[in-house]
Amino acid sequence: MRIGPHELSNNVILAPMAGITDRPFRELCKQFGAGLAVSEMVASNPALRNHKRTLLKADQSGESGIRSVQILGTDPEQMAEAARLNADRGAQIIDINMGCPAKKVCSVAAGSALLRDEALVRRILDAVVNAVDIPVTLKIRTGWDLNQRNAVTIAKIAEDAGIAALTVHGRTRACKFEGTAEYQTIRQVKQTVRIPVIANGDIDTPAKAQSVLDLTGADAIMIGRAAQGNPWLFSQINNFIKHGKVIEKPTVLEIKQTLLAHLDAIHDFYGCVSGVRMARKHIGWYLMQLQSIPHDLKSNINLAKTPSQQTELIHSAFNLLTNDSAA
Repeated sequence: MRIGPHELSNNVILAPMAGITDRPFRELCKQFGAGLAVSEMVASNPALRNHKRTLLKADQSGESGIRSVQILGTDPEQMAEAARLNADRGAQIIDINMGCPAKKVCSVAAGSALLRDEALVRRILDAVVNAVDIPVTLKIRTGWDLNQRNAVTIAKIAEDAGIAALTVHGRTRACKFEGTAEYQTIRQVKQTVRIPVIANGDIDTPAKAQSVLDLTGADAIMIGRAAQGNPWLFSQINNFIKHGKVIEKPTVLEIKQTLLAHLDAIHDFYGCVSGVRMARKHIGWYLMQLQSIPHDLKSNINLAKTPSQQTELIHSAFNLLTNDSAA
């Protein structure tokens, strides 16, 4: 799959997720086969541009592969300036967020709330595309609610504006992440526009990935929540698409090694205090795959205050698993 001048190594993409797809997680997912990994959303508000958290979200230093940064906002001029700023910082693709259903985002008419104002969508897309010389992509939902599915109309606007690729999550804003994603609207979008279309929503197994590609005719798929604590999913999907075979799930040792490497990257990226805090949710997702770890040990891991404490407790948890399997 190609986005502008960039040829992706495959058509399995990591979704932008707030508070999750930081540089350590993007890099990890690329190592396991993500053809592209999009940053968590970066606010276009000028007052936030030099905030430490904003700078970390947009940090791509040393990142491998194609660098894609997602921006969020409602003002066309601010969005254009944010696109230029991130392009100057090294972004190779700018992605526009019109898909986030979070209340705090939609309450200021950003994210998927923009889908209610097609004229503003057009102005934002025109402003951003004209502001930079790199490809601009767009992520949307199928519409505002079940009675207002306007993804096909938005897709036409996007294509006319020069958007290089379009991701469609198979839910409306009103659906949030509840229920199940529907793919018929994505299929309609793909049949309407000539730009690459990426299908997103509830893709959590290799078989599901292939079925969504077949059903929608999409050029690629985007993996979100299913990748949390499970970066191996990218290699599993890629192998299934290419060879029709399912790769074995990671062993306990492989999970341990990946988790510890991920923790080191998080601690290095955020520092000791913030790194420990940011690591907790990732640890929880990894450990969900290991049902035999006692609840009190999981609680102690969650209460760790320093990187060394987190690491030592992780070793203890996996040593317990190893001893149980040997018994």
